[in-house]
Amino acid sequence: MYKNIFDTHSHYTDSAFDGDRYELLDSMQEKGVKYIMLASTCTEDIKANSLLAEKYDYIYTSAGFHPENIDGLPENYIDIVRQAVLSDKKLKAIGEIGLDYHYDGFDREKQIEVFERQIELANELNLPVIVHSRDASEDTLKILKKYCPQGVVHCFSGSAETAVETVKLGMYIGFTGVLTFKNAKKALRAVDAVPLERLLLETDCPYMAPVPFRSKRCDSSMIAFTAEKAAEIKGMSVQEILDITCENGVRLYNI
Repeated sequence: MYKNIFDTHSHYTDSAFDGDRYELLDSMQEKGVKYIMLASTCTEDIKANSLLAEKYDYIYTSAGFHPENIDGLPENYIDIVRQAVLSDKKLKAIGEIGLDYHYDGFDREKQIEVFERQIELANELNLPVIVHSRDASEDTLKILKKYCPQGVVHCFSGSAETAVETVKLGMYIGFTGVLTFKNAKKALRAVDAVPLERLLLETDCPYMAPVPFRSKRCDSSMIAFTAEKAAEIKGMSVQEILDITCENGVRLYNI
């Protein structure tokens, strides 16, 4: 069995886990999972994630507003995030924040404004950011170059060239079970381009389950399959990849 699995991005407050959330999380360390980072997307998430992190020693959390949630964004969203940081010692990042241009109907200018304000807060508080970027690589990179935060671009879907530019800024790159998909050539080229010291593994669970679980509910133990593909690309053992990515996650989140 593998050890030192660090799921650097998860959503265990999602309704997909309502039936067995605590039973599942109780079993994770027995499956080699050493740490889990919970990513927040809205006010309710921030509160629920904080309670989960309080219950489990190996779980840490973040606070932030996802670009898909800007329509119902509270006016005091920065104050909400700031207060969450000040009141929770296990809160280690600002996120999940960023840009999502995949669907029409979301105000791009508003997304950029909210993204930038949350980065500014992260820089003020000396915390890393967890960045969501979907079909928005150009604007995301431009903003990261402008503010130079610490952090990770999670569930990376950009090109190898974009990955290299992102790493040059001191950022980490997170990869999901997408690496195991048959059509994952772009992601595999990106993994190959990312230096080992900037590589992170994640699930984005309950989404992005790797093969052979594709289209099923994902959980942190499944990172082993993503690690196997990353190890193949890097020419290393699976445990070496897990050890390195765990160490990277610990460094990024100051655990």
